[in-house]
Amino acid sequence: MKLHMLANQIITHCIVAGCIFASALVQAANTIPAAPTLAANGYVLLDFNSGQVITENKGDQRMEPASLTKMMSTYVIGHELKAGNISLQDKVTISKKAWRMPGSRMFVEVGKQIDVESLLKGIIIQSGNDATVAMAEFVAGSEDAFASLMNNYAKQLGMLNSNFVNSTGLPDADHFTTPRDMALLARALIRDFPDHYKWYAIKKYTFNNITQYNRNKLLWRDKSVDGIKTGHTESAGFCLVASANRDDMRLISVVLGTKSDSARVEESQKLLSYGFRFYRSHKLYDAYTEISSTDIWKGHEDTVSLGLLKDLYVVIPRGQYKQLKPSINFESIIEAPITKNQVLGSLTVKLNNKVITERSLIALRNVEQGSWWKRVVDWFLLLLKGWFG
Repeated sequence: MKLHMLANQIITHCIVAGCIFASALVQAANTIPAAPTLAANGYVLLDFNSGQVITENKGDQRMEPASLTKMMSTYVIGHELKAGNISLQDKVTISKKAWRMPGSRMFVEVGKQIDVESLLKGIIIQSGNDATVAMAEFVAGSEDAFASLMNNYAKQLGMLNSNFVNSTGLPDADHFTTPRDMALLARALIRDFPDHYKWYAIKKYTFNNITQYNRNKLLWRDKSVDGIKTGHTESAGFCLVASANRDDMRLISVVLGTKSDSARVEESQKLLSYGFRFYRSHKLYDAYTEISSTDIWKGHEDTVSLGLLKDLYVVIPRGQYKQLKPSINFESIIEAPITKNQVLGSLTVKLNNKVITERSLIALRNVEQGSWWKRVVDWFLLLLKGWFG
């Protein structure tokens, strides 16, 4: 009998120990190490789908963008093309100012007419200052006017700490941005102009019998990287905005102010590797798909479906998807008429009791007022509801 009891105790202890060990293994598997510290003036790692920042350092500190400025220049040009104000086949006459631009060049000749597509590739692939100024003058009449357009679009994108005084990124005391603003711009560039964004992955470009290579060396080092832009001046240091796409997860890294070309590549790779290794992007809800419904008073219908205006993504540490907790809030009394897209509540998603995102819930269809009799009945029911709770 004693042997039997002893055996049971041993088995029980083994089971408990095994459970503790298994729990420890699960906990260890879900442990996320601290983000790497980079040798850079500032940096941001952003998830493209959700817009969430995974890690950052001095993300809102003003810094020189150098040729990263050309991302905004191409964003403005992209809008002009989309609006039909210009076309890729239009011919641009090269001015003396554009021809004389210092720094990186496409080597266009003064007085020559070059098509917009060639110049745009010269900006994106060769980082040509001459091509950038030529396009700025073509779009807005002057580089100063073009810079005004750049700042208008920056405000629309929420780039609250950026100011552009030229199209190229040549140093100026009033020309600045932040790592976070550059991440916002990169996300918008990829989202709004996917066809032109493909050009950022081109490794070399030949114009006027001169072949130049893309300065983004991550394109050769990491097959998942497909952009975006390098920048360098003596005062700004070596900068790189990169984007990579792996398994339907796209990350954007912004690294400003490193000491060398190789350093900006190494530090950017650290950020991207960290994000892909320890985080995962999840699509929680589709746009205009019913998530919940709510009662409607005095309406032609008694309920209305609620959903989201845009797809909802979140980026969270790997292995923690089951810990996500969504909750819905809306007013207890909602009266018709209701219009489609009208905000009627909110959706909050928490992870480990911390809010990671909150979005407005909208009506997915119109709900007209009900008949005279329906409105009277519901008025009376609401009166009773007020009296008796």
